[in-house]
Amino acid sequence: MGKPTWRTALSDRIPGGRDGRRMLTVTFVDRIGSGLWGATATLYFTYAAGLSTAEIGVLLAVSGSVGIAGPPLGGLLADRVPLRPLLIIVQLVRAVASLALLTTTDLGLLLAITSVGSLGDRAASVLTKLYATRVAGPERVRYQAISRTAMNVGWAVGGLAAAAALTGGTVTVYRWLLIGDALSFLASALFTLGCAEPPSAARIAAKSSPAPKESAESALDEPTPSEPTPNESASRKSTAPNPWRDRRYLTYTASEAVLFLDDSVFKIGLPLWAVTATNAPHQLVPLLLVLNNLLVVLFQVPFARFGATPHTARTSLWPLAGAFLLGGAALAASTVGAPWFAAVTLVLAATAFTVAEMLHATISWELSVVLAPPTAQGAYLGVHGLAQAVQRSVGPLAVTAAIAAGPLGWLGLGAGLAAMCGAQHHLVRDRGDGALSVAPVTVSEH
Repeated sequence: MGKPTWRTALSDRIPGGRDGRRMLTVTFVDRIGSGLWGATATLYFTYAAGLSTAEIGVLLAVSGSVGIAGPPLGGLLADRVPLRPLLIIVQLVRAVASLALLTTTDLGLLLAITSVGSLGDRAASVLTKLYATRVAGPERVRYQAISRTAMNVGWAVGGLAAAAALTGGTVTVYRWLLIGDALSFLASALFTLGCAEPPSAARIAAKSSPAPKESAESALDEPTPSEPTPNESASRKSTAPNPWRDRRYLTYTASEAVLFLDDSVFKIGLPLWAVTATNAPHQLVPLLLVLNNLLVVLFQVPFARFGATPHTARTSLWPLAGAFLLGGAALAASTVGAPWFAAVTLVLAATAFTVAEMLHATISWELSVVLAPPTAQGAYLGVHGLAQAVQRSVGPLAVTAAIAAGPLGWLGLGAGLAAMCGAQHHLVRDRGDGALSVAPVTVSEH
């Protein structure tokens, strides 16, 4: 046998085998399109659709609110129907929604179209995570780290392409960038078509007779028995895991919505604070975003070790708290002194919040999966997806409130995020053997 090539060695290091690698391609292509559209959406609605600033604000707010329903709806469906065709349909819906934007400048129609697109975007996010969880198995955290690296590279490629195209600055350019976004979704659907359907403990359990405390692995290994009787089916439905009745998981998801605030800090808080409250040169702002992207590409995979096991993920909440505290303190200090000092503290804050982003991404992926019953994984991860969706709606308000409060506002935000890390550490307890103690699922008694 010949010596393995570097490509073979690299492929072997990606969990999930062939399907895992193909889904990375889907993620990369998807994010290229997102980079194209994300960099030009406001410009398109301003110059191509002719909307006012207020109308654009309403458009984005309404579509974002509708999109909140995407994760739970996608996760619920994924426990009932095959995941691969569902993901393909969602990608096609996103493509149609993007192309439909080209057909009208009416605000009402644009609201409907962007709402459908937002619903598809949020659903696709949780479905892709669920697919990765199923194909990567115990190596899901490493796969997530590699996936986030692919996401950031894709965003960078799309953003750079958009920046180059925007030198033309014409309405035609904005339209072609939107078409490029739609084509990325079509390409993602085609790549997904080449993937296999991953095993689903939920759908296998739905066809099997109930077995006490049966694990997902044993459910996959056992042959499918005969159809259950009506009484068995009724009993199974009454005891099926339901994330909306699992108080601990709902509390965990609520805490996650707070810890995802690093997203709003980077997209809104840090740029606004840098240009309105510090003496740092304005040219530093885009460089801070580049720094964030570069650090994620370089270090997200090594950071996977912080979520290698549920116990490790829980313990890593303490360094996450430290990163949030450091980031808030650095932003508070950036208002003091000369421009060089402001620049240094802003770089320190950007680095600290990027470390927090990478740590939380790793911790969140592991805990959200391990706390979900295998037979209702889609529904649970769909509920967990609400955390990011809610943060995108209320996060800008929290961050602008911190800016309005001045340096004390950033100190308070950093301390509040650190305190939430401590609360989550208490919520997700150890049993003493390195495994997490998960509260039993609470189901309706009526």
